[in-house]
Amino acid sequence: MAHNIETQRQQLITSLRNGGVNDEPLMVALMTQALQLSGKEKVLEIGTGSGYQTAILARLSAHVTSVERHQQLAFLAAKHLMQLGITNVSLYVGDGSLGWPDAAPYDRVLVTAAAPEVPKQLVDQLVTWGMLVIPVGSHTRQDLLVVHRAPWGPEIRSLGGCVFVPLVGEKGWSE
Repeated sequence: MAHNIETQRQQLITSLRNGGVNDEPLMVALMTQALQLSGKEKVLEIGTGSGYQTAILARLSAHVTSVERHQQLAFLAAKHLMQLGITNVSLYVGDGSLGWPDAAPYDRVLVTAAAPEVPKQLVDQLVTWGMLVIPVGSHTRQDLLVVHRAPWGPEIRSLGGCVFVPLVGEKGWSE
């Protein structure tokens, strides 16, 4: 079984390097793994969706603040999280491209939609040496980036190509 999971992970990484996949369960796993969670982190998630990724983050961190721009999706996610007995999540409806400064700083930020560039507002809401995982690029293709907030400025590395829905908002794409 472990070999099969590792094989799938390697196939995903190869696919990323060759131009992309969407946020399927293996992409969720890759993004979660990139956050290097120890269980003590305060996490900001942008793009709650159904709450699937939120639930995973909640099980692996101390607290998750999640921002969803669609009220109906936020309601659905809240229902799913409640059914799972997850209580360490604060869920908000708003413009995720701005983050959620009221609860900052965060140890980790995970964005599940593609931005045209790394939003400075999200980096600024990280603690020093905090980490942001975000797809960045055009509407049709992005790179999945890991951004560390170093004292001298952001350090950025790419995990490879991917394709996500656009991050819509003031610091993202227009509708």
